[in-house]
Amino acid sequence: MTDNSKGGVEGLVGYARRNYMVPVPRAASLEELNSRLLEQCLAFGRHRIVGRSGTVSELFEQEKRHLIALPPMPYQNVETGRGKVDKYATVIVDKNRYSVPTTYVGLQAQTLLYTDRVEIFHNGKMIAGHIRVYGNNKWQLDPQHYLDLIYRRPQAFESARPIRQWRAQWPDCLEALLSRFNARQGDTKGVKEFIQVLMLFKDHDSSEVIEAVERGLAADISSSATLKHLLLKNSTAPIPALSGWQRLSLPDVSVYGQIGGAI
Repeated sequence: MTDNSKGGVEGLVGYARRNYMVPVPRAASLEELNSRLLEQCLAFGRHRIVGRSGTVSELFEQEKRHLIALPPMPYQNVETGRGKVDKYATVIVDKNRYSVPTTYVGLQAQTLLYTDRVEIFHNGKMIAGHIRVYGNNKWQLDPQHYLDLIYRRPQAFESARPIRQWRAQWPDCLEALLSRFNARQGDTKGVKEFIQVLMLFKDHDSSEVIEAVERGLAADISSSATLKHLLLKNSTAPIPALSGWQRLSLPDVSVYGQIGGAI
């Protein structure tokens, strides 16, 4: 769903290669890489340097007596910054562009640049988060940031950069659904209906949305409202019965036989 999605660990590997870290570390996640580096550092503590009387850990314990105390707050390797949201609804952070919702175009934003991610804020509220990309002039776009605008301008759907990048990755069932909407409702209305389906990815797991789309195609459904109903029906858990709830005793209706008078 984003451009230049090779960020995080892969970006760090590229940085390591450029800075002559040999061998280049490889890991599935930043957490795994940090855990492996910690294990290697602790293992190095048992190493004995030639010509020294003790291990690295033993010598470090002696050296600690001559070091200044650590600061009370842990070091934060986070770079803060500020920027203006441009006409493309992006903020430039470390020479790369990261998208925000189009409603923030022209406003000031604050940024936090981590090793593996970027967070963007406006007036203290987080408005976007992205995997960090490395290099220069790369675009990290979240299609959800642009759907509201494209919904109002459906003629821009085919040419919109975030849609083109997302479209290259999405499954065939979405393409089939778009074709059905256009065939039955016309290009303009069909695209708007389809965009409402794409908006479901924001609040639901992608696998659940895809499953609802596939069921909708099989059932010959051609409206976003019906697909949304299928999705909500599948994701809503049944309400369990209340246990230990106080019950009222059954009424004694025999007293009505004691009422006198003719009916």
